[in-house]
Amino acid sequence: MPEESGGKRPVRVTILDQTYTLLAAGDEREVQELADSVNQLMAAIAARCPKADDLRVAVLACLHLADRLRALERELEEFRRRVEQKSRTFGLLLEEAIRSEPRS
Repeated sequence: MPEESGGKRPVRVTILDQTYTLLAAGDEREVQELADSVNQLMAAIAARCPKADDLRVAVLACLHLADRLRALERELEEFRRRVEQKSRTFGLLLEEAIRSEPRS
């Protein structure tokens, strides 16, 4: 495919039987995998809510993804907090080991 301005290339994806052309700077396969993931999520939501229109399904999918993002952000913050705490502890232990090392 020809490259568009800014190094982005068009990538065709299908979500809920609708085809979209996206401009992607990254790997085309990754964009397709993301679109497939969104399509699977929206199809699962549509199957559970058969009377919902595509817009409602899309909003519910966005809320689901936002919830997952928030949970991952919380996990990341907790991980960062634990890493900082461990780093401080190891730093103190290292300083103590250096101070208690016999001098020649």
